[in-house]
Amino acid sequence: MKKVYGSAAEALDGLLRDDMLIAAGGFGLCGIPELLLQAIKDAGVQNLTFASNNAGVDDFGIGILLQTRQVKKMLSSYVGENDTFMQQYLSGELELEFNPQGTLAERMRAGGAGIPGFYTKTGVGTQIAEGKEHKDFDGETYILERGIFADLSIVKAWKADTTGNAIFRKTARNFNPPAAMCGKTCVMEVEEIVEPGELDPDHIHLPGIYVHRLIQGEHEKRIEKRTVREG
Repeated sequence: MKKVYGSAAEALDGLLRDDMLIAAGGFGLCGIPELLLQAIKDAGVQNLTFASNNAGVDDFGIGILLQTRQVKKMLSSYVGENDTFMQQYLSGELELEFNPQGTLAERMRAGGAGIPGFYTKTGVGTQIAEGKEHKDFDGETYILERGIFADLSIVKAWKADTTGNAIFRKTARNFNPPAAMCGKTCVMEVEEIVEPGELDPDHIHLPGIYVHRLIQGEHEKRIEKRTVREG
């Protein structure tokens, strides 16, 4: 089965529609599927829900879709560094389902494993627990969190072979693998595509069985915050 496509638009052809739930990889500005996000923006689909650790910044990452008001809801952990996100949320224009980072990653992983829900202590006694089922185990209270089953996953890897076996670098590994797992269809962009057998099997972070389409492209190495010492 062909998995390698010539462009982000080609890789997303036939997959996009209004009102989708999309799981997107990335951590801060690291490992963001920027080419696929641009293609989604260009496609013009509306009323999207994104499950993603954060929404990038105003002009990068999911932030470009907030600017065009193509996103109606975010399932996120970190909502700072993005003025558009803040303004739309505070005005009631953008819905936010806040998730602790570990909970969000586990919700994605659970969806990929076919697990509809799990209990966790994280969030007990806070606003996160409101409206959720509570259950006691061995004298401790837990809340029920639902697995995320996305219509589409978009992720970014450092290197992959043509069958989709992928390697992520550093913190790009935090959310990309679970995000890739939980979508009905996964589209991945990579910096380099190699032939099968060129990657050490012990170094694979995501098996190709989870990846349906992939592209190779040029990516911007953007720094979220630059901190320097005074001379």
